[in-house]
Amino acid sequence: MSKKPLSTLVSKKSLQRRLALLGLLALALVAVSYPPYANKVIDKVNNFMGLFVPHIDKGFVLGLDLQGGTKLDYEADMSHVPSADQVGAIEGVRDVIERRVNALGVSEPLVTTLKAGDSQRVSVELAGIRDVNIAIKMIGETPILEFKEEGTGSATALTPEQLKEKNDKNTKALQSIQASLITAKKDPSKFEALVQTASVGGGDIGFIKDKSQYAEVYKAIKNLSAGSVYGSVIEQPKGYTVAKVEEVKPTADKEIKASHILISFTGAMKAPANALSKTEALVKAEQIKKELTVANFATLAKKYSQDPSVIQNHGDLGWFGAHDMVPEFENGAKGIAIGAISDPVESPFGYHIIYKMDERVQNDIRARIVFQPRLSDADLLPPGTENWVSTQLTGKQLSKSAVEFDSRSGAPQVSLKFNDDGAKLFGEITKRNIGKRVAIFLDGKAISTPVVQSEITGGNAVINGTFSVEEAKLLAQRLQAGALPVPIKLIAQQSVGPTLGADSIHKSMTAGLWGVLFVALFMILVYRAPGLISVIGLAFYIGISAAIFKLVPITMSLSGIAGFILSMGIALDANVLVFERLKEELKLGKTYAMALEDAFKRAWTSIRDGNMTTLISCAVLYWFSSSVIKGFALTLAVGIAVSLCTSIIIVRTMLRYIAMTSITKKMRWLFLQDAKDEIK
Repeated sequence: MSKKPLSTLVSKKSLQRRLALLGLLALALVAVSYPPYANKVIDKVNNFMGLFVPHIDKGFVLGLDLQGGTKLDYEADMSHVPSADQVGAIEGVRDVIERRVNALGVSEPLVTTLKAGDSQRVSVELAGIRDVNIAIKMIGETPILEFKEEGTGSATALTPEQLKEKNDKNTKALQSIQASLITAKKDPSKFEALVQTASVGGGDIGFIKDKSQYAEVYKAIKNLSAGSVYGSVIEQPKGYTVAKVEEVKPTADKEIKASHILISFTGAMKAPANALSKTEALVKAEQIKKELTVANFATLAKKYSQDPSVIQNHGDLGWFGAHDMVPEFENGAKGIAIGAISDPVESPFGYHIIYKMDERVQNDIRARIVFQPRLSDADLLPPGTENWVSTQLTGKQLSKSAVEFDSRSGAPQVSLKFNDDGAKLFGEITKRNIGKRVAIFLDGKAISTPVVQSEITGGNAVINGTFSVEEAKLLAQRLQAGALPVPIKLIAQQSVGPTLGADSIHKSMTAGLWGVLFVALFMILVYRAPGLISVIGLAFYIGISAAIFKLVPITMSLSGIAGFILSMGIALDANVLVFERLKEELKLGKTYAMALEDAFKRAWTSIRDGNMTTLISCAVLYWFSSSVIKGFALTLAVGIAVSLCTSIIIVRTMLRYIAMTSITKKMRWLFLQDAKDEIK
């Protein structure tokens, strides 16, 4: 039985297209690797055509050993941290240190975590930092988490003169706005004249449903008809307002007032540990539905519902508009009549039984206001003097923080869990601060200032707001860092001068150039014309690698440069294997094109396996070693991956094209063919 040939020839037209693409790639690599030349061309094009193409200004990111600076190594004390929480704790500490480093104005700081035996460590590389003492002072402190409440005054008391100024201006502002209200109620047609004569920053404020700065105004006037003036002065955080409804624009959306009972199941969002299976949860929901009436809905909601807020609201969700709830819940509520109770409705949080109390059109309101600002202590004091009073609640009482999702809207939020002492303190703090803010401070900075909606007992709380998932994760991590007792201590310090770094770059570049030269000479002398093609492939390899180092970016260190130089030699291993195989195929009497195809295909398994073993070694070095070795492993791995592309794709494409010309027959010796080889 005949053996199936390996050879598969590519058309000349296809090869021409590939060579054209390689030409474009070469131009792009030159532009990224050597931007001064590209920027000159960009300037000429901009001047000639009137364009504004930006310059290419992406440079290499130099590590500590090349740029100079300081390296600090810290050890974290994990003796009091449960094993399950240690990874999150050390990552939280890393985040806090990174924020402190960024406060120094460090460019591209490198903060990494590693485990040495049983010890958890954080390594901080501050390239370009000279004042080490300041860096040590800012970094070398344990994260501090504090809960504070609003004081009655300001951190710095007003002087008698300032207090008199504040009271006098606020009294005049209130008297002025009250006079405007009286006039507007008597004759709404004079409202615009009041705006011009008695208002500071008033006028037409447009449709205000989604404008949070006018939340108090919208709440007051949303049920008024067009042309109506609200009957009282509206107090906003920054002043006093008289409001008139200019236009009421009904929308296609409706607001719904409803209550619900939630039965969660395994796999649903925020499902409790003892959640039922999905089938069991549906059966239970259907059984509860049979018991429900309008009269007993609140009672049974308190008994059965697994929504955490049921303790406070007995299932009552109040009024909600379009997009306030997850789509499944919203559609379920829309689909039943007022006064009806739905069948179980499935959402990402479980099965809901919905009682629809009422429904109304959701209006957009366009308003016009007369506004008078009022002074606060902060207006008369220097910035940063806002008064936050410390409570006894700190990170010591916080057991855990995590990202969760609201059971109604699906929005990300951060949950807090306190120990027994913290639960008691938090309950007292929230009870006396309903309607006020309680601030969470980390390292002396307020990272969240939520408004307390109700007294919170039981030791569980939620911080919600306009978080993205990533922002919620970051906040939870920062809280966890402050909550866990993770002291850190400086165990090593190393300073590197810029002169040493510059000298290292010079020596490394010299070594690299000599390495390229010797490798190129070897390939040309031993493999002649194919060797020259492989050297052109090596030039592509250097350009692609340099572009990757710049664009990712990969921080270049001495060990990284060593890995790159080593990978240049390895980059031609694949070509050596192919060329040796090519000699064997030519001796079998094959045409040059056929021999070339078979040489690449027969050598591929050896090339693949040889490079794969090196990549495995790089992965082991990267994941289980220090940062110095990681730089070597990363650049070596990138080099190997790029070399496979250049050797198997770029060099092969150029050799394929040459094999289709007559030059391989006219200059046989240059293409590894002996004179005695048969011409096919």
